[in-house]
This record gives sequence, structure tokens and C-alpha cells, in this order.
Amino acid sequence: MSMSTARKLIIQTQGLGRRWKLPKGKEGVAQVIERLGYVQIDTISVVQRAHHHTLWSRRSDYTPQMLHKLQAQDRRVFEWWTHAASYIPMCDYRYYRQRMRANAESSKTQKWLEQNARLRDNVVERLRNEGPLGSSDFSHPEGKRGSWWDWKPAKQALEMLFSMGEVMVTERRKFQRIYDLTERVLPEGIDTTEPDENEMARFMIRRALSHHGLATIDVIRGGRSSEAIQEMVKEKVDSGEVTPVDIKGLDGETQYALTKNIEEAAKRIRRQIHILSPFDNLVIHRGYLKRFFDFDFKLECYLPAVKRRYGYFCLPILWGDQFVGRLDSKADRKRRTFIIRNIIFEPGFRKYDDLLPKLSEKLHNFAVFNDCEKIEIERTKPESVRVPLERELSGSDN
Repeated sequence: MSMSTARKLIIQTQGLGRRWKLPKGKEGVAQVIERLGYVQIDTISVVQRAHHHTLWSRRSDYTPQMLHKLQAQDRRVFEWWTHAASYIPMCDYRYYRQRMRANAESSKTQKWLEQNARLRDNVVERLRNEGPLGSSDFSHPEGKRGSWWDWKPAKQALEMLFSMGEVMVTERRKFQRIYDLTERVLPEGIDTTEPDENEMARFMIRRALSHHGLATIDVIRGGRSSEAIQEMVKEKVDSGEVTPVDIKGLDGETQYALTKNIEEAAKRIRRQIHILSPFDNLVIHRGYLKRFFDFDFKLECYLPAVKRRYGYFCLPILWGDQFVGRLDSKADRKRRTFIIRNIIFEPGFRKYDDLLPKLSEKLHNFAVFNDCEKIEIERTKPESVRVPLERELSGSDN
């Protein structure tokens, strides 16, 4: 397979090529999360938070209220850990029970439970009697003191119980986690049985290949030393469901793909433009991004300002199957102004006449998604792009 076809396969699998045929509204959003396997949650809000941004990139009709309803009312998604805190399809809940149990049985957890039995019991009792609570509900009551009332110990207890699967996040209020007992959050009829080794192997293969498009055995394993996965991959190759792939010009292990995805990648796709979150499912695995797209991306918000090359919270710009630039921006919601602090195009990129009209339209849509009405440009690199981009943006307003 050529590298160009490999990139198309990956982009299609990620829902960023040909539009997925999905229902409108929150049902379509639920199906996006089910196809991606997870959507990472992040706290940074210089633009819309990562989980909202990732879903908007695949569903232009997306609103944050849809995700809230899917979690708090419909119970189609739940929060837990993938490689980071994430929204996960509720239909996959049973595949995370093993890790929850392992957390509960770990020596670290057992030691904490022994030392904090009263704290743990009191937190559980309050949830049972009072219903859903956030960590801020455990502040000092008037006239009472004591370690188990303290906010920090209670917060630690909630997070420990969350990692063990004893409590779940029932909803978010102003982005704060609100916890409840797991038995009251799980929807009726949900399968909570732990999968056996073969079931887990099938799940990990499906998740990796549905998520990445292409994955090696090591990527599919996800750090687990499971012989069942290798055997199951062989079985699926023999049945024709999975196809081994060698990428021209790419040294290393054999990649694997779902056969149906290879067939989709052979179809012509419209060259779309996407402004992506740094935590988008396509972007978050930096080595994968470098290997297949030759795009070296690092998040610089944790660096001192003097050490940043591109900006505080740069957003990758994908055009077709290539990353063509980075957008450092901020949504000034009080002024309802979307500020482009800098937009930096990749070295060697020259197709501005083709790109700028499409980029202008996307920037306007992104500004609206960020509750902004106008756009201001502070810098571009190269500087010569600024005037034509401003001209396009002005024309898009009319």
C-alpha cells in the first residue's frame, strides 16, 4: 500500500474524510463516540474544550448539550480512563471492568483503604443518602471539623472509588464531576460481566483497527502481553476480516487493517479542511502522526512562553491527507471575538490560492462554534498570507 493510500485509510477511519452516514443530533454524536472508541476530556478552554472540539470536527451540528444529555440522561457514554480521562461508549463498559478490578485489588489501593476506611465509608454513605455529589460538597460544614469532612481527602476518596468502579460520574456541572454510586448510574440491562481472554482480544483488535485504521500487533496489544491477541489476529486474517499491510517506504512491523476499511480507502474522497484539537483522536498519538503524516507536533502550553515555537495552544490544520499548518488562537467570549494570534504554515507549502477560501470558511464556522461573531488576525507566517486571508475572511462575512 502506498503512503498516500495509508493516510486516506486512516483519515476515513477517523471520520475526517468522506462523511459518515449518521443520524442528526445527539444520536449521531453517540455513534461517533462508539466508532472512535473514546473521546479524550481536557480542561483547557482557550477555545472549546477538546472533547467538544473533537466531536464538532466530525459533526457540524454538534452542541455541548448533546454530550451532556448522552451522559446524564441517556447513559450512552460514561467517563473513565483510556490513555487519559475520556468519554467512552456505555456499550463497551464491560471491557473496562477488568482494569477497575485490578485497581481495586492493587496493593496501593488496599493500603489506602485500610488507612482511610472511615473516610471511604462516610463518602459512600453520603452518596447513598444524599444522591449525586461533587467534591465541593465535602467542604467544612459550619461548626464541624474532621479529616473526613476536608475537601482534599474527600476528593481523593471519590477519585479512588472512581478508579475502582464503585462510583461513576453521573454528569458534569460547569465541568465539575458529579459522582454517584455505580449501581445508580449504569443503565438497566447493561452487561457487566468481565470478558474472557478471547473476548478481550476481539475487542482490542476491533478497537485498535477501528480507531487507528492501521495498527501493528504491539499497538493492538496496548501494553498487554496477551498471546490470545496474536492468535485472534491470525484467525481474523484467515477469515478475511483483517488484512496484513506493508506500507511502501515505511520500515518496521507489519500493519493490520480491517478489510472493509481498505475497500473504503480505495474510493475517492473530497479534499476537506479540518482545524483539529491537540487531543483529537487523530492527533494525540504523536509518534503515529510523525510516522504516517510526517507532522512533528508538540503541545507547548506547558512550556515557558520563551520556549514556545508555535504558541500556547496550537491547533493542527489538516487539508485532504496532509497537515498544512498550525493555528494559535483564543476565543475572547466577552468580546465575542475569535483571535488568531498566529497561523503558521508548514515549510514548503505554497498552495494558498486553493487553500485560503476553504480555510476562511472553516475559520468562520469554528469562530461560531466558539461563540464568537468576528475574527481578528494578529500574525501569520509567512506574513505575506495575512492580507489575502483577511480579504477572504471579509468576503466570507458578506
